[in-house]
Amino acid sequence: MSVALLATVLLSVVIGLSLGLLGGGGSILTVPILTYVAGLDAKEAIAASLFVVGVTSAVSAIDHARKGRVKWRTGLIFGAAGMAGAFGGGLLGGRIPGTILMIAFALMMIATSIAMIRGRKNKAPATTHNGELPIGKVIIEGLIVGLVTGLVGAGGGFLVVPALALLGGLSMPIAVGTSLVVIAMKSFAGLAGYLTTVSLDWGLVAAVTAAAVVGSLIGARLAGRIPEAALRKGFGIFVLVMGVFVLVQELPAPWGTALAITAGVLAVTAAACWFLIPRCPLRTGRTTAGRRSASAAPA
Repeated sequence: MSVALLATVLLSVVIGLSLGLLGGGGSILTVPILTYVAGLDAKEAIAASLFVVGVTSAVSAIDHARKGRVKWRTGLIFGAAGMAGAFGGGLLGGRIPGTILMIAFALMMIATSIAMIRGRKNKAPATTHNGELPIGKVIIEGLIVGLVTGLVGAGGGFLVVPALALLGGLSMPIAVGTSLVVIAMKSFAGLAGYLTTVSLDWGLVAAVTAAAVVGSLIGARLAGRIPEAALRKGFGIFVLVMGVFVLVQELPAPWGTALAITAGVLAVTAAACWFLIPRCPLRTGRTTAGRRSASAAPA
């Protein structure tokens, strides 16, 4: 086994960890791993990521379903609409230059990471429920999310979970479990679209998938032991770094160099603010949350 293949397989465990813990984030990690570590072409990496994430999500969904955390009607309708969008996105993506796809993917990573780091202004809607959602809303959201997923191989769980939890009002455990069903369905539909123009190394894909499944099982066991807010923020920072790295790699030399310098300056500034300034704006959310928790605690 070559060093690159071994590194790819080991890093693939993190893909499963992300899905098992967060109900998303698998493709955001899979595409860069397959592109820059395994050395696959951008289109091959996106297509392979759809298979890896689809299988891993299906395995994780089974465990969530056994614990009653899947709303099948909502998940299947959302997934069916997402499959239509993902297949169309896969067909379109197979005909778009790889560099453009990777830049779009990097922008998706950065947008996702910022949303994760900032978190939700309200941790949950005013009222949550675990009933089924309106069919019309589910279909529209499924088509949009599916198109994005099929086109650039990203935006599955981190679009589905907020849609179900914030817009639909489902509790987070139900939203995460249901999202895994949706992700699996959309991923396989997007893969079908890509396979009309792309061929894969199925040996490599199988090895990455097996490692990701192992990671998802570990993630399911760790779920609940790590504070969700800390996990999402830390993962968001990691995804942001990877997104900037992909952009630097794909943009032409002057722009890529300028972006790298800008990102470095911003990182140093953020670190200085966090560690040296007591009232750093980056700490505001955490401080406010702490005050709310203290005021809510019984006397």
